[in-house]
Amino acid sequence: MDLSARYPSLTNCFLEAIDQHANPRAQIYRAAEGWKAYSSAEVLKRVAGLAKALAALGVKTGDRVGIFAPNSPEWHVADFAALGLGAVDVPIYYNESPDRLTYIWNDAGVKVALVSGVEQSRKLAACRAKLPMLEKIIAVNAPEELREQFLDYGVLIASANDADAAEYRRRAAQVNSAQLATLIYTSGTTGEPKGVMLSHANLTSNCIDAVAAIEYLPDDVELSFLPLSHVYERIFDYAALFHGVSIAYLGKIEDLPKAFLEVRPTIAAAVPRVFEKTYASIVEKARQEHGVKRSIFEWALRVAAEAVPWKAYQQPASAALKWKWALANQIVYAKIRTGVGGRLRIFYSGGAPLAKELAEFLWAVGVPVYQGYGLTESSPVISTNTPKENKVGTVGRPIPNCEVKIAEDGEILASGPNVMQGYYNKPDATREAITPDGWLRTGDIGHLDADGYLVITDRKKELLKTAAGKFVAPAPIEIKLRTSLFIANAMVVGDRRKFVSALIVPNRSAVTAKALADGIALDGENISNDAWVRDLIGGEVDRLTADFAQFERPKRFALIDRDFTVAGGELTHAMKLKRRVVLQTYADAIEQLYADVEEPKPLTSK
Repeated sequence: MDLSARYPSLTNCFLEAIDQHANPRAQIYRAAEGWKAYSSAEVLKRVAGLAKALAALGVKTGDRVGIFAPNSPEWHVADFAALGLGAVDVPIYYNESPDRLTYIWNDAGVKVALVSGVEQSRKLAACRAKLPMLEKIIAVNAPEELREQFLDYGVLIASANDADAAEYRRRAAQVNSAQLATLIYTSGTTGEPKGVMLSHANLTSNCIDAVAAIEYLPDDVELSFLPLSHVYERIFDYAALFHGVSIAYLGKIEDLPKAFLEVRPTIAAAVPRVFEKTYASIVEKARQEHGVKRSIFEWALRVAAEAVPWKAYQQPASAALKWKWALANQIVYAKIRTGVGGRLRIFYSGGAPLAKELAEFLWAVGVPVYQGYGLTESSPVISTNTPKENKVGTVGRPIPNCEVKIAEDGEILASGPNVMQGYYNKPDATREAITPDGWLRTGDIGHLDADGYLVITDRKKELLKTAAGKFVAPAPIEIKLRTSLFIANAMVVGDRRKFVSALIVPNRSAVTAKALADGIALDGENISNDAWVRDLIGGEVDRLTADFAQFERPKRFALIDRDFTVAGGELTHAMKLKRRVVLQTYADAIEQLYADVEEPKPLTSK
């Protein structure tokens, strides 16, 4: 398929947006004195100035340019500067480990890199000797002790002018959309990371097709807080920028609650973990209330549950329910929405499955969440719900020009202009991922329902097979367990075992609050060893898995003191479980769960 005829280059889209959607607040960023902004014209000058500097350093078509930075205006400036020269950018997660950084940039052959952030600058300086192909580093606000080692970003772009912008336009016009635009390395849940080759047309096809049903408004503001090194945030930021929407950048996800209040975005993209933590904080806040306030909050939650068929599924509602919802909305729901800025009209969810019950709750309280599905290898969106077509519990219909079919074994296959060119320098892996007739093997199990909406059930490679030959999909069980206020995280184990079990991370604050309310004294440092805590969690496991088949229900569990994290290596940057890492880390705890398989102990026993 000749994509270049149908889809323009990223630089073409960028320049068209500059010309047709001039925005005085194109890029919004947090400075010491508060939130400030760059206009579209200023963004173009900065891009042109950096492109001129990269060209002077010898960067040309096909060369690799690394980006090691948190979400910021400079991230997109570096991106479009490199792309405008026909170069290929290789982004790195802003908190990446030195070992993975050196592996990825050596594998890609990065020639010049932009780094932003004190921690990032020091990390890159420490491993530079292991990057023999890296010739120059451009730094944004490098720490003083490293400034002599780096070129200064501010100095390089300071003299950018209209002539540089004109030269950038000339060079960018020569970029063909069939050219390779970026190498995005998979997070490596299994094996070493692979460089996904995405062309300009791969990405612009998704920018156009994935948001075809979205109406962007003049006052829209998108909050960019998921890592831009991940294609999920990147594609939605592109789409917003190309429609003249302001992008507000958040460098640290820990600052998200404050940013929601300050920026008050209308559009945002998140992963289920963000929604799970938001819900947990809502319920936790309710538990801290007393007397009338707590009674009102609990009543409002009951009304929300009653309103699910109406709000989430557009079924008729009685006048009495509408009246109760309006009152609950005024007293409680409006405050919940204020917590995410009060203006959100499109909240994307992707990267992992979102619990149906959680999606229903969010819709019931007036937070519009649209779940989609995709992979890095598909640029990334394959299907998505939209304001015009939304079905809670699914990941939407396939986007325009992307076909989906289900293989005999239940695997989802996708074909279209969004499918990658392949894995860099890995022809065998590419042949394994893409069929001879161009269908991408997603590795996910699912089906298309009667209305054409895609439903994901699990990862093909993550299916557990018990000793009795029963296949168990762990993700639905884990998603259900995480809906508990008292469970922060969970992973189901039991491949080739007699039964399945679970590793569970208790929600320490919620468990402690519950114990205090019940007059139970806990050892704050070792709650995982407390019999009362185990009984509490055991009850939650029983309750939440009651609707699963007997062989799917965890028979035992181990409590884990520390949550799974990206920094700890148990989660990918998209907050997905790295099952192999978790299995290795907690191998001893898992073995203890199966120490006596002939006579399984009761669920709540140690």
